[in-house]
Amino acid sequence: MSQSMAESLKAAERKAGRYFATGKRKDAVARVILSKGKGKIIINGRDIKQYFGRPVSQMVVAQPFETIDMVGKFDVIINVHGGGLSGQAGAIRHGVSKALVDYDDANRSPLKARGFLTRDSRVVERKKYGRHKARKSTQFSKR
Repeated sequence: MSQSMAESLKAAERKAGRYFATGKRKDAVARVILSKGKGKIIINGRDIKQYFGRPVSQMVVAQPFETIDMVGKFDVIINVHGGGLSGQAGAIRHGVSKALVDYDDANRSPLKARGFLTRDSRVVERKKYGRHKARKSTQFSKR
């Protein structure tokens, strides 16, 4: 798909009141669709309270809305895969933040100040040969 065609599709979706973004964290990738609504958050076809049992993960997902005082004003549909629940919550927060900036550029500075627009690039270090894990080596015996 050409760049101009993608931009025209994006403009048509904005006109319809839908804002798309992709968020990433560790191995998790979240595709976010933001639209005006009553604050319903659906993750992989389930409600947020069903998907994230831990209140901390639910809080992480809601942080961008609390930062710009827009709690309960948007419906969010999220498709997330890869990684664990903590990484997925971070990926969703990143994607929601990017979608809120797409909705209104005035949201950029408060979200950027909290660090929600920056992709957290930390990933698991790979295992090395001759070692048990990434850094743990074999037991050393002097005698």
